[in-house]
Formats: sequence, structure tokens, C-alpha cells
Amino acid sequence: MFEIAELGHTVSKLDYNAQIPALRTKLLMTQQQLKGCEFPVIILISGVDGGGKGEVINLLNEWLDPRYMRTIAFARPSDEEKERPKFWRFWRTLPPKGSIGIYVGSWYSEPLSQRVYGKTDDNIIQIELMEIRQLEQELIDGGYLIIKCWLHLKKDEQKKRLKTLEKNPETRWQVSERDKKHLKLYDEFLGVAEKVLTETSTANAPWLVIEGADSRYSSLTVGKHILRRIQQHISTQEIINLEQQNLLDSLDLSLKLDKKTYNKQLSLYQGKLNKLSRIAHEQKCSSVLVFEGWDAGGKGGAIRRLTRAVDARGYQIIPIAAPSEEERQHHYLWRFWRHIPRAGMLTIYDRSWYGRVLVERVEGFASEKEWMQAYSEIVNFEEAMMAHGIMVLKFWLHIDKDEQLARFKAREQISYKHYKITEEDYRNREKWDDYQCAVNEMVTRTSTQNAPWILVEGNDKKYARIKVLKLFCEHLEKILDEK
Repeated sequence: MFEIAELGHTVSKLDYNAQIPALRTKLLMTQQQLKGCEFPVIILISGVDGGGKGEVINLLNEWLDPRYMRTIAFARPSDEEKERPKFWRFWRTLPPKGSIGIYVGSWYSEPLSQRVYGKTDDNIIQIELMEIRQLEQELIDGGYLIIKCWLHLKKDEQKKRLKTLEKNPETRWQVSERDKKHLKLYDEFLGVAEKVLTETSTANAPWLVIEGADSRYSSLTVGKHILRRIQQHISTQEIINLEQQNLLDSLDLSLKLDKKTYNKQLSLYQGKLNKLSRIAHEQKCSSVLVFEGWDAGGKGGAIRRLTRAVDARGYQIIPIAAPSEEERQHHYLWRFWRHIPRAGMLTIYDRSWYGRVLVERVEGFASEKEWMQAYSEIVNFEEAMMAHGIMVLKFWLHIDKDEQLARFKAREQISYKHYKITEEDYRNREKWDDYQCAVNEMVTRTSTQNAPWILVEGNDKKYARIKVLKLFCEHLEKILDEK
């Protein structure tokens, strides 16, 4: 797992100096936001000796406002600490809400060290890692954001770094006999570290492994990672606060467009999308659009107005119904992975993987453990697409219960729309409240900064179609500008 941190990443001094002012500004602004939030942040900086942990920590203290953060360093347990449960010293130093705690040494240090020195065996460290996962989950459940960074060095780089420090009289003090001993145990240390990181890198508290040979690269990478994680968590908390006020009911379903304005904006945004989609195709920029919503919510109409603006050779629509027998034999995400677009293409999912936390949850086709686990699986799936450069946008088309019934009745009167209405549609209305609860939790848990849920007020079809077109254009334009 350390191969990615042995590729020789470097950042020039010129590039570093150009990026730092903006990064520092964003970190400070985000820290100011954090002050008003109901969660604390724990940052663990770990890694191999000589990997630059001290430099990164010093820079974080320089970049951030020290009034709202604290750096806590742990050495070997004191006599006082030994007389108490092992996690006691960590619990008593936890940061309060709205602040940041940076941990130098953590609940990982002792288990890792003890195993490398042969004082414990694989069975014991396995138990210790299970206890660590339980601790982190308990903290996460209590609202904490945990950010874990591992600074890695290749063996020859570590040896070189220690020699450089030792030659300089001003830095010689940083190299101890313990560091030299650890260098001899490098291979054993790395084997144990790989097990520790693999076992404890979870969806809510993942490890970021960073190459530490170039201090400018590692400092920038850690700073950007911390910024992104805190911003994402703030965004999620804002959604949670909305959800507590009933997220869907807060939408203004009276919004509408008159026919003249609709036709004018339809022409404008379809023309704009046509141009943007051609540029995206040329630049190999792919998009995935997810459409979810109530039965008769207007998904099909919105999709048709969108695809009319795009070359038919450049997109595919994937309608999702109940899984086939073949699909049931695979992981539920398998059928969605199969349709991820090639570079420059657009894939539209009419219903999607969110069926796991909607239909399968409400109808009992998935156990609570399965659909609860699906939130992190879905976020990881979407992050995998985005990491490959694919833009992910998710639309929920919302209508009220009366509007849905009116559309059902209208469909029964139109011969070519009979197929759209079934007994199941009427039966689903009886579980409206259950579905609304599931939608609220879905949006809360899976709307991220880079793959947000866009809630569309859909009682007026014209308004909903324009909102979808407009926001797709805006997000696509932003992605193309960044590229």
C-alpha cells in the first residue's frame, strides 16, 4: 500500500510559494467556520522516523489560528497513565467542539511499537486494532471528525534524511539512538505499519499515505487534505441541520415558470449545453448524472429536455428497475460499475444505486446492516469516479403528495401513458412518510462537496426542467474551466 508514496513526488520552491498563500487563507477561513460548528476535529500525524512529521505539525501551527487549536504530544505512558485504562490519556485531551486537536503520537503508537519490538504477537495487535476501530467509531458517532495522515519514506530516503540531520550541528539533536535502532528495524516496522493502516482505514476515518521525501510536497498535500475533509464535514453538518427542519418540506413547491419564459430559457440552456457537451467530449471530460425522485416526479421529462441538447452518440441512458437474476448474483454496485462512461461521454441513470437506501430499505429487500453500510459504499463508489475525473451530479425531483395523485390520474386518461402507472405506484403512496424519512437520511449521508445532491422543486414541470438544465450547465462549465 506504500507504493503510491514512493514515486518521487516533488514540488518546486516557486510552485510551493505560489500555492501557500491561497491554502493558508482557505484554512483560516474554514477554521473560522469551524468555530461555529457542533463538532471537533482530531488530526493524527503519524509515519516513519524522518518522514517530516515535525515539519508538517510546525507548519500547521503556523498556518492556523493557535487560539482554536492545540497540539498534543504523547510519549511513553507515565506512571499516572499506566494506572488507568490505556485510552484514558487520549480521552482527557480531546478537543472541544469548534476546535482542532493535532496529535503527535496517538493510540496507534504503542501497539505498533510493541509489535515491531516483538513484545506482542499478531493475535494481540489484532485485538488492539479492533479496540482502536471501536474507539474511533465511538468518537465519530459522537460527532468528531478524525483526519489521519501517514508520512512515508523509503528505506534509503530515511537513511539519507537521518544522516543529513546528524551532520548539521543545529539539527543533530533530532536524531536519537532510538531513531538509528528503528532504521535497522525498517522492514519489520513497514510490515506492521501496513497491517495497521489496512485494518484501520475506514470510510469515515481513512488513512492518507503521503510521500515525505520532499517537505514542500508533503506539507501542501497534508494541508489540502485537512482543508477538504473539514469543508466536507461542515457541508454535511449543514445538511443535517436542514434535515432536522425536514429537508424536503423546506422546499418551495409553488415555484413555477410561465410558458413564454420557459421556452426562452429552454432554448438558451439547451444551446449552452450543446456547446459545453461538445467541448467536454473534445477534452475527454465525462459526466454521470443521477435522477431520483417520487413516482411521477418528472424525471423522464427532465432527462428528455437534457438529451435533446446532446449528440445522441455522446450519451447513454441507463433505466434501473429491479435487479435481474444475473445481477442478484453479484454485489449490488456491480450493475452500475458496468455502465461508467468512457472519457468524454455522458451516462444518465434513471434511478440508481440509491435504490439500496430507498426502495430496498423501505420494502425490506435489504437488511438494516446492508443499507446502513451502503452509505459509505456509495460515497466511496462516487469518489472513485471523481478521482478518475468524472463529474457526478445527483438530482432529486420533489413533488407533494397531491401533485403526485393528480399526475397518476392524468396518466390513466392518456393511452400512451398507461404503461407508466401500476398498482405498485399507488401502493408506494401508502409508505410516503417512510420514503421521505429515507430520502432525508440519504441526502444527509451522501451529499458531498464534489458530488452534491441537488433538490429540485418539481410541482411545476417547466420550472424543474429548467433548473436541471441550468445547474448541469453551471457545474459542467466549472469543471471545464478548472481543466
